[in-house]
Amino acid sequence: MNPAPHLSPRLVRNAIGRSVAAVSLAAALALTLAACSSAPERPQPTPLAPLVALQPATQVWSTAIGAVDPLLTPAIHGQTLLLANAAGAVLALDGGNGQVRWRVELAQPLSAAVGFDGQTAAVVTQENELLVLNSTGVQWRARLPARVLTAPLVAGQRVFVLANDRSVHAFDARNGAPLWQQRGRAAEALVLQQSGVLLAVGDTLVAGLGGRMLGFDPLNGRIRWDAAIATPRGVNEIERLVDLVGRTGRVGDRLCVRAFQAAVGCVDAATGRLLWTQPADGAVGLSADAERVYGVERNGRVLAWRQDTGARAWSSDAFLHRGLTAPLAAGRSIAIGDAQGFVHLLSRDDGSAVNRLSTDGSAIVAGPLLLGNTLVAVTRNGGVYAWRPQ
Repeated sequence: MNPAPHLSPRLVRNAIGRSVAAVSLAAALALTLAACSSAPERPQPTPLAPLVALQPATQVWSTAIGAVDPLLTPAIHGQTLLLANAAGAVLALDGGNGQVRWRVELAQPLSAAVGFDGQTAAVVTQENELLVLNSTGVQWRARLPARVLTAPLVAGQRVFVLANDRSVHAFDARNGAPLWQQRGRAAEALVLQQSGVLLAVGDTLVAGLGGRMLGFDPLNGRIRWDAAIATPRGVNEIERLVDLVGRTGRVGDRLCVRAFQAAVGCVDAATGRLLWTQPADGAVGLSADAERVYGVERNGRVLAWRQDTGARAWSSDAFLHRGLTAPLAAGRSIAIGDAQGFVHLLSRDDGSAVNRLSTDGSAIVAGPLLLGNTLVAVTRNGGVYAWRPQ
């Protein structure tokens, strides 16, 4: 009989160590798999139904500008489309053919989209610096006190900025001189990390601060009116988030907005009178025409409300869980992008699909835009596509 092999204490210790390590690794893997299996599965996007194109549209041009961050919504003025990419390049494209009119390389990542009045553009870097530029390059810079996720507004020889601490700032567009600032009254510590509401309606600067829409005198920052779209409710800070989100639906002086996960509502921006609100659980902005207001809920349900009363006009569940963008009322249809790179055209009357436009397969950024009579969409991969409905 062969003698039993001699095992040194060192070999025994190594073997025990390897066994313990293997057991620990197996236990860690088991815990990881258990955690993964217990997490709720993300709903699958609703499959797209076969479609007959009742609203024909012809692609007229496309181009590529480099990867685009989700917040870098394009700006439109006249026939110029102004965009910024993730690398910090600002480009002005000719809306007729997609050719580059001018390009400025900032070489700095941006936190907010570009504002543009046709001559002067404004962006904000991730270092909280406001950069104002034109086709020749950066004209001036200004340090901001907080992060900015909303595109600056360039209007009336001024540059307006809505910061994430719920403050509004005004600068002289010619030289960067600070003109005034106003701080919101919202007490909630948590601020929604997406683009908000900042636009001009007549001679009033309109900004969203928390769940309220405020009208400012653009010359001195005096508050002209204050309308509550939603009031924070809930047991934690996330449930209490009701910040107003861009884009807005505007028809004349009537301005319709969404309060994150809480409500949609319309305000007379000339007087600040609240016209109506309705409960709504959405996270992206609205569009509107003279008859209806259009929006998308967080689960992908598309809704239309009557413009005069806020009563629901119709709803569609054809695009649930497809990561829909804010809608755009354009021509006879509304256009909505999705996370799979499609632009869906729906009937304004009942929400039925009338066409489906393809891009490069990456998510549509922010939502389609209207440039004259041309429909434009930008993708996360940096594709810019233009169609002309027939």
